Amino acid sequence: MFKQFVQNIEGPQVYLLSSLAIFLVFFIVISILLFYMSKQHISYMSDMPLHDTDSQLLTLPNHEE
Repeated sequence: MFKQFVQNIEGPQVYLLSSLAIFLVFFIVISILLFYMSKQHISYMSDMPLHDTDSQLLTLPNHEE
């Protein structure tokens, strides 16, 4: 089925398929990165807006385990 679409590509349809491919690659890469991201790093990033940067220095958590 996909082979039929690729054979009949003319003009602006190239842009449609290439934008779809770029979106899918981007979505898959981001999904993989989020899946393998450390839970400690996710917790640190989610707490960042709650900390006052003027009163304390934000330091990165120790990722060594």
